Amino acid sequence: MADKINRSDEDWRKELSKEEFDVCRLKGTEAAFTGEYTDTKTEGTYLCRCCEEELFSSDTKFDSGSGWPSFYKPLKDDNVSEITDVSHGMQRVEVTCGRCDAHLGHVFPDGPNPTGMRYCINSVSLKLRPGEGY
Repeated sequence: MADKINRSDEDWRKELSKEEFDVCRLKGTEAAFTGEYTDTKTEGTYLCRCCEEELFSSDTKFDSGSGWPSFYKPLKDDNVSEITDVSHGMQRVEVTCGRCDAHLGHVFPDGPNPTGMRYCINSVSLKLRPGEGY
């Protein structure tokens, strides 16, 4: 992972659209089945929208039926952080970018083999670099 990025909200607002800022910096969620990458089958690497850290490979993407892009594992464990989230009256595990702390989505223990995990990620938090997946 590259060096940690720390920027002010003001700096992020200059770089991101309103929706990107709301999701990535304020922990929002895009509406289900509306994201750019929900149904994408293009091979490549999914990067953090904010800092372009490599997060997920298309090789680990699967159709979970949840309405958000889903992956069964990150490219590297250090590239994502998992944080207990008790908002909205439930306990979940939030997933953030390990480099810039952008909110990506949540991870659930109901995914496919080989990990059994489902990283449910907002499309707006991602940027696809087409090409060979890892």
